Amino acid sequence: MAEKRSERPGVRRAVQRGFTMVELVVVMILLGIVSVFVLPKLQGAISFQDEGWRDQLVGALRYAQKTAVSHRRLVCVSIGTTSVTLSIASANPATACDTALQGPGGAGAFGSTSSAAATVVNPAGMIFLQPDGRTTTDGGGNTAATRTISMTGAANVVLYGATGFVE
Repeated sequence: MAEKRSERPGVRRAVQRGFTMVELVVVMILLGIVSVFVLPKLQGAISFQDEGWRDQLVGALRYAQKTAVSHRRLVCVSIGTTSVTLSIASANPATACDTALQGPGGAGAFGSTSSAAATVVNPAGMIFLQPDGRTTTDGGGNTAATRTISMTGAANVVLYGATGFVE
């Protein structure tokens, strides 16, 4: 340990350790500058994740609607707070879905998850896509219903009941 000698002979004074006031002020200024430029970039990355989840959800709904029409089968969509799962009826006519829907290209069951904030379907419940393309409140296809899917940090997704169009 280095010691500093004082002007008086025989008296020793220990060196003080720590930061000077100037160093502390410079660090505070640098932290302020970094927070002004870095925090908005982080917010942009988070909203980018939310938009990515919205795009995945729209893609899944469009895939489900096209599959229902092309296979002439009932397709069911289950949307959780951070996930979407598709299933298909094994026979036609049907009122329930009993088989996991294969993803595009036939690879595995279609499912998608997100790390984004919560997703809410209004009105709540499973979405049924009929073989004629309509979106209904039940597997029997009795009542067409427009669904609005809202999520934190991204625009709403609307699924029109009469046509199955996803917007």
